[in-house]
Amino acid sequence: MPAMDPFPDAMFFEAVITPHRSLSRAGMRRLLAAICLMCGASASVFFWLGAYPVVGFTAIELPLVAWLLRRNALAARASEIVTISPSALDIRRTTPEGRRIAVSLPVAWLQVTLREAPGRVPTLLVGTRGDRQEIGRSLGEEEKRDLARAIEGALHRWRNFFPPPPRGEGGR
Repeated sequence: MPAMDPFPDAMFFEAVITPHRSLSRAGMRRLLAAICLMCGASASVFFWLGAYPVVGFTAIELPLVAWLLRRNALAARASEIVTISPSALDIRRTTPEGRRIAVSLPVAWLQVTLREAPGRVPTLLVGTRGDRQEIGRSLGEEEKRDLARAIEGALHRWRNFFPPPPRGEGGR
């Protein structure tokens, strides 16, 4: 007889984590156009003043800026979904390149740890003694603290959740 899940549809927690990006695609294009315009204007001034090497450096600088802005925009594709079900804490990550990684940890002995480092954003770890996973890498300090409290609350609900006893013959 197959094992039956006593609460198949119960979901104790779900969080979708995506990196914050303040510029839209159109905003990114406008920014790049403004940078090109300013660099072109300054390069032409230096050209007329006789400082010809500045034009060469500007020609190197513009593709570099465009490449960095593109990498920043691609990083916004990353996401992380953290769910707590009756049987496991599941972490489903999508990298900026589109690769998907799934990790499942047993809930029973799960611990949430916020590792502090002086002058740095704390690291949020979930896991058991032998297997710890970092979550919320793209979050700031306050968001990580909020997420840690939310996960701890969901784990508390999970640990204190008892299904009602089955009704059988002679049951009240």
